[in-house]
Amino acid sequence: MGKLIAKTYGDALYELAMEENKIDLFSQEVAALSAVMKENEDLTKLINHPKVIKEEKIQVMKNIFQGKISDELLGFVEIIIQKDRFPEFQPILDYFIRSVKEYKKIGTAYVATAVELSKNQKKEVENRLLETTSYVQMEMEYSVDKSLIGGMVIRIGDRVVDTSIKNKLNELSKELYNIQLA
Repeated sequence: MGKLIAKTYGDALYELAMEENKIDLFSQEVAALSAVMKENEDLTKLINHPKVIKEEKIQVMKNIFQGKISDELLGFVEIIIQKDRFPEFQPILDYFIRSVKEYKKIGTAYVATAVELSKNQKKEVENRLLETTSYVQMEMEYSVDKSLIGGMVIRIGDRVVDTSIKNKLNELSKELYNIQLA
C-alpha cells in the first residue's frame, strides 16, 4: 500500500513539475525538504502525531517553509497532511527524486569491491557504466566488502553484475556439487 501511495503522489508532483516547467526548481526544493525532514525527527513526529489537528500541522509547515519553497510545493505538503498521507511523505519525496533522475537520465550505481579503488579506477568504472547504459550521468556510491575477495559487485536499480571471486567460487562449488561421480 505504501509503495502505491508513494507512486500516486510522487507521480502527481512530477506531473505538476513538468506542467509548470519547474522540474529543476522542484527537484532542488524536494531534496532540501527531504533533508530537513530527515534531520528533524521531532518535526516529523509532531506532524505525524494523531492528537495534533491538521490545521495546526499545516500552520507549522507554513511557518517553517513559506518563502523558502515554492507555493506549489507548499500546497502539495498541505494536501499530504489533509489526506493523512504524511507517514508516507519521505517515500513520496524519494519517488519524485527517482522520477526526476530517470527523466534526466541520471543513474545511481552502487559498487562494492574487496579493496578501496583509486580515483582513476573509480573514474574508469564510471566511464564504463556510462558507455554501457543509457544514462548520461552517474551518481556513484562505493563501498568496500572484504568478503568479496576480489572483483566487484555493481548494482544499478534492480540490475546486478557480480564479478566477485566470492561469487565465482560459489558457482564453482555448485557445479562441483552437481557433478556425479561414475
